[in-house]
Amino acid sequence: MARPTTEWRKSTFCSTGACVEVAFDGDSVAVRDGKNPKREAIRVTRAQWNDFVRGVQAHEFDRF
Repeated sequence: MARPTTEWRKSTFCSTGACVEVAFDGDSVAVRDGKNPKREAIRVTRAQWNDFVRGVQAHEFDRF
């Protein structure tokens, strides 16, 4: 199970509640399924998260 984190956040564009949630915890970022928050979260480093966000902003994943 993921360690407790301070605050889970989801996009303001999420209107269904079925969205990915993230929590920032020091040098790591936890990512979980908002529909099933009791399941284990995935943890990545801040650097990995920043690379992912840059990829989203650059439309690198639009074809998926």
